[in-house]
Amino acid sequence: MRASSLEAYLERMLKSVAQGAETRERILDAAFATVRREGYARTSARSIARAGGFNQALVFYHFGSVNDLLLAALDRVSAQRMERYRELLATAKGPADLIPMLQPLYLEDVESGHSTVLAELFAASSGNEGLRKEMLRRMQPWLDFTESVIRGFLEVSPLASLIDARAAASALLAMYVGIDLLAHLDGDRSRASAIFDAGERTAALLQPLLSSTTR
Repeated sequence: MRASSLEAYLERMLKSVAQGAETRERILDAAFATVRREGYARTSARSIARAGGFNQALVFYHFGSVNDLLLAALDRVSAQRMERYRELLATAKGPADLIPMLQPLYLEDVESGHSTVLAELFAASSGNEGLRKEMLRRMQPWLDFTESVIRGFLEVSPLASLIDARAAASALLAMYVGIDLLAHLDGDRSRASAIFDAGERTAALLQPLLSSTTR
């Protein structure tokens, strides 16, 4: 193959790869928007393709199934949210700092659609074993992260031996998901605000007991 032919071939290949990546992003955007707006039950390859303005066959070509596409769309936004949580919570010096940070993060989850899509997929997973396993697997990084935050506050505290950080992380994550599912069902997010307010008051009371965890 002559040099000019090789260059032309490589150029076509690079263009094809770039177009494929752009198409995948477009499909992910459409899938996330569709399940957020329509709900899991009304989300299909056809409705996603209609929302994105592409042929529904592309859903199966790039992702294999609608569920795999929805999980990939959730993964993309979850990665962005995890980065945001890590960035902000890294500045917390103790529980009294932490709680006021969590409420705006939760509201960002709502505004971004992350909480809605998460709730939709969790609700759908109750009758789908494969989806349930995938959703539980996706909760593990959040569980690990929550546990690491708790351990960071307790690492030099005399209370560390009294608190199971993993169990506490599981309880907090379950509470977050549960609040989100309830809010998603009835549209009332005031209970979340009430819980954050109560948590802030409780953290202020506990702060003297955990003052040795201040970093």
